[in-house]
Amino acid sequence: MAPSNDQYDFIIVGGGTAGCVLASRLIQRNQSLKIGLIEAGKDVTHHPHVSKPQDAPKLHFSEIDWAYTTVPQHHLDGKPRYNCGVKALSGGVAINSGGWVRGDALDYAEWSDRVSDKRWSYEGLLKYFKMTEHHFDPNADPTQHGFDGPMYTSSASSSGRKYPLRKSIQDAWSQIGLKQVPDANNGSPTGFAELVENRRDGLRQLTSVVYPLNGVHVMTDTVVARVLISEGDNTKSAVGVELADGHQLRIKPSGEVIVSSGAYRSPQVLLLSGIGNSSDLEKHGIEQQAHLPGVGQNLHDHLMVFRYWKLHHPEHGLAIGSPLMVDPAFAKGNPADWLATMPIPHSGLKAAIERDESASVSDDHVLLKGPRSHIESTVLYAVFGQEQIGLDIPLDGTAIMSFYLHGLPTSRGNISLQSTDPTAPPIIDPNYNATQVDKFALREGYRIMSRLFLDTPEGQSIVKDEITPPGHGTLGSDASDDLIDQRIKMGAISCYHPAGTCSMGKVVDSSLKVIGVNKLRVVDASITPVPLMGHYQAPVLAIAEQAVDIILSDH
Repeated sequence: MAPSNDQYDFIIVGGGTAGCVLASRLIQRNQSLKIGLIEAGKDVTHHPHVSKPQDAPKLHFSEIDWAYTTVPQHHLDGKPRYNCGVKALSGGVAINSGGWVRGDALDYAEWSDRVSDKRWSYEGLLKYFKMTEHHFDPNADPTQHGFDGPMYTSSASSSGRKYPLRKSIQDAWSQIGLKQVPDANNGSPTGFAELVENRRDGLRQLTSVVYPLNGVHVMTDTVVARVLISEGDNTKSAVGVELADGHQLRIKPSGEVIVSSGAYRSPQVLLLSGIGNSSDLEKHGIEQQAHLPGVGQNLHDHLMVFRYWKLHHPEHGLAIGSPLMVDPAFAKGNPADWLATMPIPHSGLKAAIERDESASVSDDHVLLKGPRSHIESTVLYAVFGQEQIGLDIPLDGTAIMSFYLHGLPTSRGNISLQSTDPTAPPIIDPNYNATQVDKFALREGYRIMSRLFLDTPEGQSIVKDEITPPGHGTLGSDASDDLIDQRIKMGAISCYHPAGTCSMGKVVDSSLKVIGVNKLRVVDASITPVPLMGHYQAPVLAIAEQAVDIILSDH
């Protein structure tokens, strides 16, 4: 739909996960509102590869992927890393793997304590988590789950996927000391539980479909160049936006502009609008509207590492690619049963923190007290992504893989402008693996994988050996830090969970208002001041649901 010359109550910059929720809920609550939703990408509702999650590999590097590349990562192997960024109405849900993972209540406690606002605690967001979901188990705890929300969830068992290795992997996790928990989405995920995904009968659910946009003026294939800001009575206020083609859209005197362009593009929009560090703006000849040095800073992302394992008995039909894996139910979700969430050794973590902070720390340190959930891991009955470490493993049912991610990184990167062209990608430097804490956590995740498959009877009965990069051998749980570090530096990649670049307390206040500029808010993953041990689609949906209540309470 073409831009309109009318004035809007709300202009939302970015039609991703948060933007669609905002537009849908605002118009549902007040149908007289005029809302403009501006998305740089296309409506992919009828895209041939979007509805089926197993087609996701065909979408990476496609026309709906910004296909960002970071600057060289000097704390890894010195090479850039690919970072997926979805350019489509609905945002990341159009490509993601579907993990429905809220995270640990302690993560949200750190967030809410940092900004002195309990609305951003787990308890403060719980109402909104429940509001988003149609939980797959009708007998689940109603204090924790919603049963009539728009996003349907499922697990392997609820979707009828009966994987042959389910019991063996279950027993292996138990052998290394993890406790099975009935629900990892209740704020206390430590242990292992069934992997939950937001799939409905195996199909992807687009945010723009399950949160209908009827009555919203949706503009796709439309790039915003900047937010327009006026000055008067010693105040700055957003008055509209300018598009890349020069067209301007205005808000009503009582209206607002809401930036929901994600952790990479939201800071870019603010910087192009003159909101950011004055010295950075000056380099690009951009007139300063508000000096906010935090714009584009505090970038945090989850690093993950894949490992690959040769099966002892592939003739039993244990992995995707085997001619025996023919049950149609296997197409209804990821080829996995369990998601494990765990802390890491206290003494080693404390020593790493002290090295990073150059000071002694108490056991009350925010990363130690809990204990916190630092590592997430799963075993997948398939292989993919092996090209990162120079492998070419056929999808023929003879191998499986495992992965882990570090959920609470302390490394911080940044987003900066490459140019004043709004269609150009920003400069992305996640600064991965820069701290001793991150190095220690990633090593421990690697060792956990070794213990699972190499040190337990169940793991040893499943796999014959690890499939390793050329010139590298299998590393057991007792391998040296240096050897494990080499493997991590080679293989670590983004989990595509960037956040923090318009951080609450630095760029926005706890009501999501941009500090120093009236009538302007940011609502997306960029506002989270600290990492969450979750997969960001679930938290971002809840953030956006709460944002609607906050916004309407101000109107």
